[in-house]
Amino acid sequence: MGMESIREFIRREPFEPFVIRLSNGESHEVHHPECVAITKTKVVVTYPEEDRVVPCGLIHVNAVEALQQA
Repeated sequence: MGMESIREFIRREPFEPFVIRLSNGESHEVHHPECVAITKTKVVVTYPEEDRVVPCGLIHVNAVEALQQA
């Protein structure tokens, strides 16, 4: 899991919200393609409504999955 899996989700047309699951048990939901950025070693998820930015090491990404809508 990692960079390419996340890029695939970001590029989907139409965009489909997804969740990034980390090795420490955390999960981060991405509801808009502009709320995530990828570098060589990190993925950064932003939560604009909370004014919060969460950097995560790509090495810790265990899964990238479509977000189940209620």
